[in-house]
Amino acid sequence: MRLDPRVSQALILSLLWALTGFTLLILIVIIVNISVEGLPRVSLSFLTQPPHDMGRSGGIFSTVVATAYITSLAIAVATPLGVGTAIYLTEYTRESWLTRLIRFGAECLAGVPSIILGLFGFVLFVLKLGFGWSVLSGGLTLAIMVLPIIIRTSEEAIKAVPEDYRVVCYSLGLSKWQTIAKIVLPSALPGITTGVMLSVGRSLGETAVLLFTAGAALRTPVSLFDSGRTMAVHFYILAREGISLPNAYGTAAVLMFSILGINLAAYTLMQRLMRRFS
Repeated sequence: MRLDPRVSQALILSLLWALTGFTLLILIVIIVNISVEGLPRVSLSFLTQPPHDMGRSGGIFSTVVATAYITSLAIAVATPLGVGTAIYLTEYTRESWLTRLIRFGAECLAGVPSIILGLFGFVLFVLKLGFGWSVLSGGLTLAIMVLPIIIRTSEEAIKAVPEDYRVVCYSLGLSKWQTIAKIVLPSALPGITTGVMLSVGRSLGETAVLLFTAGAALRTPVSLFDSGRTMAVHFYILAREGISLPNAYGTAAVLMFSILGINLAAYTLMQRLMRRFS
């Protein structure tokens, strides 16, 4: 049976609307559930007081500090490595078996389960290098985890810069690096920034990697070699061991709205950068 093109078009459009609506519905259900259960627990004292009695009482201040330390360290290490690799792959090499091997390695690294990366970080940073369960071990392992995201997004952003820009720069006498620094990178900045912010969100929500590398100490970390418990790990321990479900939901609400805020900031920043450099 052959359908009228207008009927088939309407059916496809309805199917796509249904799939999009279902995807949004899942997100809305999660946000509403966490908000209803967790927001009543969130207050100024909850955010500024350290946890007491294994997390049954008190707030989440030390976990917020540990999350900020570990995430900042991971992004500070992964961003120059990822962007530098992307520049090398797009500007300083031609397509060859080596570039394909690097991309294949990055894609394989992105697919490694986080629990495996956690075990790798535990063996390398905690045991072999002697960093112990610490902010440093957790941050470096997280940097390895988010590195493929930054490489791929940066590479695609740099590739999207029109080739004509480079030709004009070379015709004006600019060197290759001057062209990259003054024209290519500023034009690719929205895409690079988006990749970095996505990596921040991924780092904030990671649990398995940090259980093996950063530990779960409840005290506030003051140096890179102190152990620390991030908000995601705190939520996991409170919920899994049944210590305090209200505090677990409160932690989940803070964590979820932090990630939503970062994604919103990334989107806003990307739009502004696109308007500025377009």
